[in-house]
Amino acid sequence: MQPTDLAQNPVRLIWNLSWPQVLMMVFNFLIGFVDVWVAGQIDHRVQASLGIITQSLFLFLIIATAVSGGAVAAISQSIGAGKMLRAERYTGLCLSIAAASGLVFLALGLPLRDLFVRALHVPQDIAPLTGYILEVFLYTLPPYYMMIMQNAVFRARRQVMVPLYTMILVTLVNTVGDLGLGLGLWGLPKLGVQGIVWSTFSAITLGAVFGLVVLRLNGTLRRRIFAPFCWIRKAFPYLFKVAWPAGLMQIVWHSGYLVLFAITASLPENSVVALAGMAAGARVESLLFLPAFALNLTASILVGHLLGAGQPEEARRMGLRILGIGLVGIGIMAALLWPFLADVAGFIAPKAEVQAEAENYLVYNVLAIPFTLTTMILAGALAGAGATLYNLLGMGLGTWLVRLPLAYILGHLVLGTATGVWISMLASQAFQAAILLYIFMKKDWQRFAMSKTRNGNHLNGTH
Repeated sequence: MQPTDLAQNPVRLIWNLSWPQVLMMVFNFLIGFVDVWVAGQIDHRVQASLGIITQSLFLFLIIATAVSGGAVAAISQSIGAGKMLRAERYTGLCLSIAAASGLVFLALGLPLRDLFVRALHVPQDIAPLTGYILEVFLYTLPPYYMMIMQNAVFRARRQVMVPLYTMILVTLVNTVGDLGLGLGLWGLPKLGVQGIVWSTFSAITLGAVFGLVVLRLNGTLRRRIFAPFCWIRKAFPYLFKVAWPAGLMQIVWHSGYLVLFAITASLPENSVVALAGMAAGARVESLLFLPAFALNLTASILVGHLLGAGQPEEARRMGLRILGIGLVGIGIMAALLWPFLADVAGFIAPKAEVQAEAENYLVYNVLAIPFTLTTMILAGALAGAGATLYNLLGMGLGTWLVRLPLAYILGHLVLGTATGVWISMLASQAFQAAILLYIFMKKDWQRFAMSKTRNGNHLNGTH
């Protein structure tokens, strides 16, 4: 990317990068939506168990998520600075880390899976089922790690169509497997929950293989991108500086979600219904977040390229442009969805009590959308600069200082129902949005980026 690409018509640039990523997130949404919908057709206990493990899976993807953020920052800034070999070598380093980490988490997770289920305080009647789903999802980790990292590499290089094609393939395979093997359509054997989880495994594996093939065919995956140790020793500190706060943020955020699940699972009444309603409501809510996630990724890409090109103030303006587009566009979507919350909740959760709880969940979380958008988009911009330490601060305080204490107080001590948990989610989103907006406007977050003077010379041979 040349600096002139960034200076000309930024709105069009944002659109060209965002629309494929919106579609990518739509297909990503459909994967989870179909899983939860098919699980609901089988039994609400299957739906509750799947929701628990789907959220828990993100904790196992911690290194992939953290390093992929570092990959986007390092690769996009290197391309913006015109250092193409450095970008290629960061690509090789990140792919190597993904391959090793996926295998390590699989090896550690299998013997500890029962302990993990107990730590979540999963209700006893669904604990064995939850353990089985977790076991199969652990087998999915190695290909999942590779797919996440490959898509980060493509995004950093502005090759945003490849992740879209990957998610189309994954969605098709997962949907056919869920409907065919989960519900027994088209004459296929009806395997129930086994059909759902093994379809996910097959779909993710094919997605990872597809990404590797594309990297090989376009000339990226070759010996040259795997740098000698002397280069890695000099280059790794920046990747680590970006990745460790991002990784710790994921731990703080997703462990917070697990604690929130535990608080919900141990409510004084209707805990299983609350869990199922939470799983169903989160799937509907995520529909509104698809363009927000796309804008988060676009902000990370463009801020990284602009900082690499030496344009820090334009990077700030670009982040604010993307935030404005998101607040207007997604705010309209939320307003249009509001009158139909009950209908949508009823579609994904056929059982009446689960439908009512899913609608209750959506009321508070749709109200939180302006705050959630602000957090997501600004977090993407800060990640593109490598300023993940600020994201850790905002997310950590919002989760552990506001959300979890308030969820327990309202859910267990004051209201005694899941409504208290949903209120805590709204309050925490407002809190962390305010923190990140202050940081973005008032702090020198651009200093976290690699500069040509600081990082160019000691990584020479990277032109």
